[in-house]
Amino acid sequence: MGRLDGRVALVTGASRGIGEAIAVTLAAEGARVVCAARTLREGDARLPGSLETTVATIRSAGGEAVAITADISGEAECLRLVAEAQTAYGPVDILINNAGITFRGKVADLTAKRWQLCFAVNVHAPFYLSRAVLPAMTARRSGAIVSISSAGAMGPGRGPYTKPLRFDSALYGATKAALERFTQGLAGEVTDDSVAVTCVSPSQAVRTPGFLLQFPERRDDPDLEPPSMMANAVLLLASAPAAQVNGRVCYSQQILLEHGWISEGRGWGITIPTAGYSAM
Repeated sequence: MGRLDGRVALVTGASRGIGEAIAVTLAAEGARVVCAARTLREGDARLPGSLETTVATIRSAGGEAVAITADISGEAECLRLVAEAQTAYGPVDILINNAGITFRGKVADLTAKRWQLCFAVNVHAPFYLSRAVLPAMTARRSGAIVSISSAGAMGPGRGPYTKPLRFDSALYGATKAALERFTQGLAGEVTDDSVAVTCVSPSQAVRTPGFLLQFPERRDDPDLEPPSMMANAVLLLASAPAAQVNGRVCYSQQILLEHGWISEGRGWGITIPTAGYSAM
C-alpha cells in the first residue's frame, strides 16, 4: 500500500524538473495525479521535458495520471484547471504549487510586465488554486497544500549595506517571501479543519534543466541536490498528519532529517543556519 492510496493530487509545473519528480513520486505512492503545465509535448519549449513525458513515466510504472495544459498566470485558467482536475478524478486532496518563473536583472531594468507576471505565477496562482480546492478539503476535514519556495525568499540581513547585493534577487525573492507568508497565514486559518498548509525550499540548488540552463558551469557540481530530495520532502508534507506539519516553512533535507527519512543532510536549514525563514 502507498502513503497516498485513493487520493487525488494536482501538481503545477509538472512537465520537468522538481515538478516532474514530485508528480512521479506521488503517483508511486498511490495518488492519481493531475499534471499541469504549459508544455504538452517534447519540443514545445526550449527545455527538455513535457506533460506527455511525465504522464508516460507514471503510467509505465503502473500509476495513474492525466495531463492538463494551463497558463496559471490568470485566475480563469486556475479555476479551469481545478474544474478539469475534478472532472478527471474528483475533489483534489493534495495541491502542489510548484510552477514558478523568474527574470534576472536589477529592479531599475525590469519591466512592469515582467514584475507583474512573476507575481501572477508565483503568488497569485497559489492563492487562486488554494481558494478553489479548499472548500472540498475543509468539508472532508482532510487535505494538503504544499508550495515550493526558495532560499531566495530570505532577505540579505539587516542593513545598511556596504557593498552591492546580487542584482537578480529582489523580484524572485519578493515573490517567494510573499508565498511563505501566505502559507503561514492560510495555515493559521485552517488549523481546525485538519488541512495541512506548508511550504518547502531546496536545502541546496537543484539539478534541473532550468538551473543548468542558467548555470551550465555547475553541471558536475557535487553540491547540487537531486530533484528526488524535494519530491520526497513534498511527499512527507503531503502525507503527514496536519497536526504535525501545518504551517511549516522548511527546507527539503531539514524536514526529511527531522522525520528520519534521511540519516544526514547539508545546506539550508542544516549546515547553513536560518532563523525561521528569514536571515534577519
